[in-house]
Amino acid sequence: MRAIDLFCGAGGSSLGAAAAGVEIVAGFDVWPVAARVYAANFPRARFYPCDLAALGESDIRVIRDDLGPVDLLLASPPCTDHSPARGAKPPSSAGLDLPWCVWTFARVFRPRWIVVENVIGMRRWHGYRAFLWSLCGLGYCIRQEILDAADFAVPQRRKRLYVVCDRETDPPEIAPRVSDCVPAACVVDLDGYAYTPLYAPRRARATIERVERALRVLGRDVAFISVYYGSGPQWQTLGEPLRTVTTSGHFALVRPDWRGGHEMRMLQVDELRRAMGFPASFVLDGCTRTDAMRLLGNAVCPPVMQAIVEELMRCA
Repeated sequence: MRAIDLFCGAGGSSLGAAAAGVEIVAGFDVWPVAARVYAANFPRARFYPCDLAALGESDIRVIRDDLGPVDLLLASPPCTDHSPARGAKPPSSAGLDLPWCVWTFARVFRPRWIVVENVIGMRRWHGYRAFLWSLCGLGYCIRQEILDAADFAVPQRRKRLYVVCDRETDPPEIAPRVSDCVPAACVVDLDGYAYTPLYAPRRARATIERVERALRVLGRDVAFISVYYGSGPQWQTLGEPLRTVTTSGHFALVRPDWRGGHEMRMLQVDELRRAMGFPASFVLDGCTRTDAMRLLGNAVCPPVMQAIVEELMRCA
C-alpha cells in the first residue's frame, strides 16, 4: 500500500499511516521548515516543495508518472481560515479553497482511499458540500468522522474532522481504541527544566490572576496546568488529557515550591510532542521553538491516522 501526503507539515499523517504498514511515497508542502523536518523523518520519501494551489492537472500528471500509482491520498489543508482561532480576522478565500487541491490530485491519481483531516469548522466552508459531491463524482463513498485524539491513547483532547473516502465500498466506522484517556501527567516532566517564581518581577498581572483563580479552586498543594486560551476555566488538572495543543505556547505548568509559594514554567517542545502522540524518535532538531510549536500545533496526531488506515486496510 503506497501513499502520498498533501499539506504534510511535520508528517503526522504520514507517521500514522507508516505505523499501519503503508509505504510513504511523497510529501508535499510549501514551507521550508516542513520540508527539512519531513525529509529528516521520511528519508526514503520524495518531497515536493510546491504551492499545491498553483499546480494544474498537467503538472500533477507529471508527478504521477514520476511516483507511480498510489493507493492512499492523505491531506490536511491549512485550517486557519476554517478555524475560530483566527479571531476577528476575515478568512482568505484562497485559503478556504485549498481543499480543492485534494480533488485535483484524486482525479489524476485515482487512489482507492482518501483521508482529509481538518478542524470541525471546515464543515461551515461555503464549498464543503460541493467538495464532497465532487469526490462522490469521482466514484468515492464518503464517511465523515469527528474523532477525539484522546480516544486513541493520545494524552490530549483534540477533536478533528476526518473525511474518509473509499472507491470500492463504504468506509468503516472508526471506533475509539481506548476507554480510559491518558492524562496530562504522562506528558509533563515535573522535575525537569527551569521554573521561575509565580510572583517574579516581570510576570504579567493577568498571568498571576489566572493562577490565583486556579489556586482558589484546586488548592495550593497540587501541581496543575494554567491555560492561556479559551473561554472556560483557564486551568486543568494533570489527571485529565491536555487541552488542544495550538501553534503557540499556551500551557504553563504550576507547582508548589514547598516554601509557601508557587513557581511555573511553560510546557516545552518535547512535552508537547508527546501530547501530540509523536514518538521520541521523531526528529525536530534544528527547529526554533516557534517553528516547532507551529509544526506540532498544525499536525495530525499519528495514532489517530494509524487507527483510520488500519480500519481501511482491514476492509480491503
